[in-house]
Amino acid sequence: MSRSPHDPTPVTEVVTGAEKLIAVEEHGAEPVPHERRHGSPRQLLWTWASPQVGFATVFIGVLSVSAFGLSFWPAVAALVLGAGLGALAHGVLSTDGPRFGVPQMVIGRLSFGHKGNALPSGVNAFVAGVGWFAVNTVGGAFALNSLTGLAPLPSLLILVVLEVVIGYVGHDLVHRFEKYAFPVLCVIFLLAGVWIFMDADLSGATAQGGGFGGFMLAFSACFGFTAGWNPCAADYARYLPADTSRRATAWYAGLGLFVSVSVVSVIGAASATLAAPADASPTDAFTGQLPGWLGNLTLVAIILGAMAAATLNVYSAAVSISSLDLKLPRWMNRAALVALVGAIGTAAGWASLADAGHAFENFLLVIAYWIAPWLGVVLMEHWLRALPDDALADRLQDRTFSNPAGLIALLVGVAVSVPLFSNQALFVGWVPSQWPAVGDLTCPVGFVLGAALYALLRRRDRINTPA
Repeated sequence: MSRSPHDPTPVTEVVTGAEKLIAVEEHGAEPVPHERRHGSPRQLLWTWASPQVGFATVFIGVLSVSAFGLSFWPAVAALVLGAGLGALAHGVLSTDGPRFGVPQMVIGRLSFGHKGNALPSGVNAFVAGVGWFAVNTVGGAFALNSLTGLAPLPSLLILVVLEVVIGYVGHDLVHRFEKYAFPVLCVIFLLAGVWIFMDADLSGATAQGGGFGGFMLAFSACFGFTAGWNPCAADYARYLPADTSRRATAWYAGLGLFVSVSVVSVIGAASATLAAPADASPTDAFTGQLPGWLGNLTLVAIILGAMAAATLNVYSAAVSISSLDLKLPRWMNRAALVALVGAIGTAAGWASLADAGHAFENFLLVIAYWIAPWLGVVLMEHWLRALPDDALADRLQDRTFSNPAGLIALLVGVAVSVPLFSNQALFVGWVPSQWPAVGDLTCPVGFVLGAALYALLRRRDRINTPA
């Protein structure tokens, strides 16, 4: 039997202060010992808000108007709905961090079994460490290029080094970086937002007839972006003490994510109603609408926001690989995996520099295709749990535990929803090819299928009660 994170353990000497901040984190996928738990759920507010206050979030709003054809107010509705549902799920999943003291992908073993969990863990490591890391770092690189004139590639490499160093040191430095970045990002982006709204066309005159299809595309993009953080939800709450309030944990994590995505994406939607400079890079198209001094400040904020997001991406990708429980060399620990993932993500970012806008648009839609059925499975498991926490904690470390219902529900959810309902540049499913006005229903269909199938196939836990 493995030790539960709730068991009392002897208190040992723990490094504190500045030495603790720069000490390389020792823990990967294993449970965080009781004596090393620390922090407050309040820290989740800025940890999840700071990464969203950047250009990637702005671009979601831009797409809702410029690519999906919505006028401003329907775009706002789609963006807020997508952010709200993704943030709600995020708050729920975050509560398992202090509860079990392990990363989100380890908690996935309850839904998919020890071996079956390798598929979502591997996918998340690739999506976070390669896809999201590249997307966020490229956005920051373009901002650095605009601000300094430095070419995009060296700009990319400079940001990668800084992001990997923070992720390499680990959990406490990541939280501290997000904390200090938060007020700077908020002030600058609110100033930029006020300026953009003064000239934005909120009447709908710029709409291109997006209709219901455009609404669903914008909703799916924003939900995919927001829920894209769900597979990392518990990663940054797992060091909190086991007796931390679940309500406070869910509230701070969900609120930080919801408010930041909603506000910044709506600013992006407003900016898309204005004429952008011809042949401008994605970041210049946004900052070109601002006076010089504010445009330069906004470029600084975009760089800082990109680092805030990419740092979480590379850290969580390394933790996801650790949760695979592979027999790696002893030196290939969590910190070393951060460096490896960063190198691979850098190559992906380099490859997308030539056409970052279209690459990001396609990536946003694809990301929700696996997230939605995965989320349906893990939320249904969260709801159906009947065993006490100690028994669940033991199950997480049980290599013999299997739960084929989760993997079946995930795969069927993807296999049905994507071919039938996807609607993007790379592939158009059967339903939107016949009825283009429906937009992209892959996300809601995948979620419902994953949740429903898992509820039907899952074995019910037996609770032994005294006679």
